[in-house]
Amino acid sequence: MSDDVAPGHVRVRLDLSYDGTAFSGWAKQAGGRRTVQGEIEDALRTVTRSRETYELTVAGRTDAGVHARGQVAHVDLPPEVWAEHHDKLLKRLAGRLPKDVRVWALREAPQGFDARFSAVWRRYAYRVTDNPGGVDPLLRGHVLWHDWPLDVDAMNEAARALLGEHDFAAYCKKREGATTIRTLQELSLEKGADGIITATVRADAFCHNMVRSLIGALLFVGDGHRPPDWPGKVLAAGARDSAVHVVRPHGLTLEEVGYPADELLAARSREARNKRSLPGAPGAGCC
Repeated sequence: MSDDVAPGHVRVRLDLSYDGTAFSGWAKQAGGRRTVQGEIEDALRTVTRSRETYELTVAGRTDAGVHARGQVAHVDLPPEVWAEHHDKLLKRLAGRLPKDVRVWALREAPQGFDARFSAVWRRYAYRVTDNPGGVDPLLRGHVLWHDWPLDVDAMNEAARALLGEHDFAAYCKKREGATTIRTLQELSLEKGADGIITATVRADAFCHNMVRSLIGALLFVGDGHRPPDWPGKVLAAGARDSAVHVVRPHGLTLEEVGYPADELLAARSREARNKRSLPGAPGAGCC
């Protein structure tokens, strides 16, 4: 289990952010594609003068083009490496990493901490504007332009029907052996004075393409192509709907990851590993 620290190692928590524009997502890939994980692991190996690559575990893998402001990861380091480098590691990483990824904090993690499985929620923001003139050029890499006027009240009405624990199969890209049951804790939209609509999306976890699919459905409501009850009906149908578009990734940012109190970290990690089913579904209540 990855919440067990590798024997003879020290677990270190990293808080980081990145502009996802030029990355092929978080996770390392074959073929030499540039990824956030690859850049940080390479930098870590270089600044610690290690032959070994120390592998990172992340709170939430992001797709190509998706940004992060409050990403969290952990890495298990030999104690001699941590002892030698920990006081200078942050500054050395800043000198070695490319400018589109930063590590902001490094500290020894509390017992039971797992960046992925100990998390109790992840909060994303998706930013879109319906400004007839388009997106501010300085924000073009972080805000989607929707070329129809958007009714934010109608979008919020539609969003309320999606809250709670559901099988989000209709809004997820199915992965073999993975559950699509999630608890959507918050889904709300607000239009700022600058004309940018920010959707706040918070859940215990997300399945593949879930946030971008939810936003795609809400945009169809906002521009009048579908009524406010349509996203809820799609959810209840439990199957992918061709009318639900996965919006472009550049409007999406992982803003924050939440964790319980230190004494609850290990228990949360064990709980998160259990494959969930809805009440009354086959296997419900089983370990």
